[in-house]
Amino acid sequence: MTKGHVKLADVAKAAGVSQGTASNVFSRPEVVREEVRERVLAMARELGYSGPDMKGRLLRAGRVNAIGVATVDPLAYFFEDPWARALMTEIGAVCDATGTGIALVSAQNQQKLAWNINSALVDGFILLCVEGGERLVELTRQRQLPYIALALGSGDATIPAIGIDNIAGAAAAARHLAGLGHRRFAILAIGLDGEDGQPVTPELALGALKSTSRERALGYWQALADFGIGRDDVPIYAAENGKGSVTSALEALFAKPAPPTAILAMSDRVALRAMEWLAEHGFNVPGDVSVVGFDGVPEAATVRPGLTTVAQPLREIARRAVDAILEDTASERQEMLDVTLIVRGSTAPPR
Repeated sequence: MTKGHVKLADVAKAAGVSQGTASNVFSRPEVVREEVRERVLAMARELGYSGPDMKGRLLRAGRVNAIGVATVDPLAYFFEDPWARALMTEIGAVCDATGTGIALVSAQNQQKLAWNINSALVDGFILLCVEGGERLVELTRQRQLPYIALALGSGDATIPAIGIDNIAGAAAAARHLAGLGHRRFAILAIGLDGEDGQPVTPELALGALKSTSRERALGYWQALADFGIGRDDVPIYAAENGKGSVTSALEALFAKPAPPTAILAMSDRVALRAMEWLAEHGFNVPGDVSVVGFDGVPEAATVRPGLTTVAQPLREIARRAVDAILEDTASERQEMLDVTLIVRGSTAPPR
């Protein structure tokens, strides 16, 4: 025998016990007499046996009691993005209540993607992004495990998904500001193909890869049209990545002769950065500029003034997603959940 190739049967034989007794030493030690247990463990150490193959045991059992959460973004996204962080907090709470583990799976490296998906010891997958992640969906399907995406609008009705009504939520945000009397708007957009911090056309916004971006733009436009404000009257800036893109967008907007009095941000992350920039440059929120975000992350409630935002039902999304995996009910199921406009101190009538 060579170390690394020792089997449980070898340990049992060397210790003078049955293989079943040796197995109990590692899996149910309380049923084995202490002196036998110590003899088996001592022989295991001497032979270099580290214990049963947990992967093999779990796979034979047909269930590992863990859920994989995968995204096409870098793993840092789970910790840096307020929405992803808040969603993972809710998923974690549901998993805690059910005694279920979580495995984070990165799809950023395409060369390692197949290995990451196929080697994950999970009962199913929650996919945070499927648009632009077709390979991720394909590999997940090949595992023949339950999976569910947390986005609608991919165009593939066979992908089980839980999504939100982005159009209605964005329309509520724009309608709220227009109802306060605002007529000069700007949109800080996410998920667009334009250069960060630079203006984009309505046509480019409509052609965005991510349905989230398209739908939120449509929602803003639909509501503003009721107040006589056309698409071309509302500048759109790409503000996806980092503080720099928000800074560039706002520097351009507030250099105009008639800057906006209301900002529609497609995410709370962007909205919070916009509020920081406005404060640093002497603009009062909401006295000079009103700001509305989208997502309903916890930071929106703690910032001062509080951020008016369109809140996603993150707790319900997490509960339904985890249940769909654990109960294997996700197959070809698509659900759309309502969102809620939460009005806080970042919005007021224009001066």
